[in-house]
Amino acid sequence: MKRLRDDDACPGALQVHQAADGALARLRLPGGMITGAQLEALAHTATEFGNGTLELTVRGNLQLRGVSDATAVADAAAAAGLLPSPTHERVRNIVASPLSGRAGGLADVRPWVTDLDAAIQADPDLERLPGRFLFGIDDGRGDISGLGADVGAHVLADGVALLLAGCDTGIRVAPGDVATALIAVARRFVEIRGKAWRIAELADPSPLTAGFAPTATAGATYPPVLRPPVGWITQDDAHVALGAAIPLGVLTARQAEFVAAIDAPVVITPWRSLLVCDLAEGVADTSLRVLAPMGLVFDENSPWLDISACVGSPGCEKSQADVRAEATRVAAEEDVDGHVHYVGCERACGSPPTGQVFVATPEGFRPVAR
Repeated sequence: MKRLRDDDACPGALQVHQAADGALARLRLPGGMITGAQLEALAHTATEFGNGTLELTVRGNLQLRGVSDATAVADAAAAAGLLPSPTHERVRNIVASPLSGRAGGLADVRPWVTDLDAAIQADPDLERLPGRFLFGIDDGRGDISGLGADVGAHVLADGVALLLAGCDTGIRVAPGDVATALIAVARRFVEIRGKAWRIAELADPSPLTAGFAPTATAGATYPPVLRPPVGWITQDDAHVALGAAIPLGVLTARQAEFVAAIDAPVVITPWRSLLVCDLAEGVADTSLRVLAPMGLVFDENSPWLDISACVGSPGCEKSQADVRAEATRVAAEEDVDGHVHYVGCERACGSPPTGQVFVATPEGFRPVAR
């Protein structure tokens, strides 16, 4: 998509975006990881200073809309431990395999997320990364690499592949060197990027991997994953993770409070869903019975797993329609064949890499050629 502006207006907790429905604050959650206490704090903050909802983003982050007091939101995030570096808060964009270390995968990449996050915050040069720059860590199951992160690590049976814009460079790194390698690429991007926000915008990305020696065939890519893991998921340690899709990524503060009350680790996924992890079977069963009637979706056959939308009207002044209302109508009344995404204007915000996109026009919604 064509870049429309040169300044980096990507919102954070300190630099909010003035949307049509008020200020928007976005909180980065490296690897999508958040504790129950932190989620509860954000739910209370959304009730007191926002519109009463938490929005899940396609990068596994959370954002508050309709913010009436941006300073109070930032203070609440800091008090909850969600704002560890004011200088780097918008560049801690890390997506990782949500079930890593719990169910499947070739490695537990959670420590890599922690190491990478610490390394980003410790590097003063990376403060200048664009807010859209994305790090990706895939534990080998192929759920993250298809998202096309700017720089990524993909676990293989015989090492870890270094990826640029979702493409295997042929470079292999040791597990203990993953954070160092990703930071090296990010630093070089800062040096050469000019006005580019993403690696895919560079005419020649080869300087980014100077000094790395390819030892394998380059060029492999991974298909995008569009559906989240939902339902009852038995972990490798016999505990249970509950996967819940959140319709249109909008989690009410009340729903968030009930999730937080389980007092278990939560992972926000890049598919606008969440995982409640490390549960005993009895706790999982009770939680499922409470959360499902509240609107969290645990059914893998639900149409909500295949429908998404931008914010639309009235949240976005550029939108031609209430796209969430249209998406809700389709979910209730029509059969969905593959993933469909509804947008309010030609910018097509939040569009997934594959699937059908419908854009609002004065005459109704029309499909977008992809």
